[in-house]
Amino acid sequence: MADKVLYAMYDDDEVLKDGAKKLVSKGVKINEVFSPFPIHGIDPIIGVKNTRLGIMAFIYGLTGTMLATIGMRYFMIVDWPMNIGGKPNFSYLENMLSFIPITFEFTVLCAAHGMAITYLLRNKTLPGIPAQNPDPRTTDDKFVIEIRMSENDNFSSSDMENMLKDTGLIELDQKDI
Repeated sequence: MADKVLYAMYDDDEVLKDGAKKLVSKGVKINEVFSPFPIHGIDPIIGVKNTRLGIMAFIYGLTGTMLATIGMRYFMIVDWPMNIGGKPNFSYLENMLSFIPITFEFTVLCAAHGMAITYLLRNKTLPGIPAQNPDPRTTDDKFVIEIRMSENDNFSSSDMENMLKDTGLIELDQKDI
């Protein structure tokens, strides 16, 4: 038997959230929700786990701090020491306070770029990769719930369609994958 996917389309995000609550309370596993903007509060309803992007941001920030410290020590102390304003040029520790702004800025630069690249890679939204949304209207003004029938074996296709119709959807689409 081919694996079937049901796509329930909604006009309003609150109607979608209420419908998702009804479906989950009946034991339906919702695979994905597509929307033109983030729907606050949908993650705990459909069971999405918290992201680890904050941990990665911390690691990228530490990497930026380390690279800035190593670079400044090498450039300003080892490679080309200069006497600027009477500051000693033979020790990084004695000059560390003057390097704080550079360290901070490089830490933020590495953390921000690292998070952005990680986000794009993890979500497969790099340029040139085709969109994975089921309907192009989900980038404009519609909301879609995706339900895979293989993950909801205890419901028949007609039972699932009846439950979805009770949630206030405006359109129901079924695809074989």
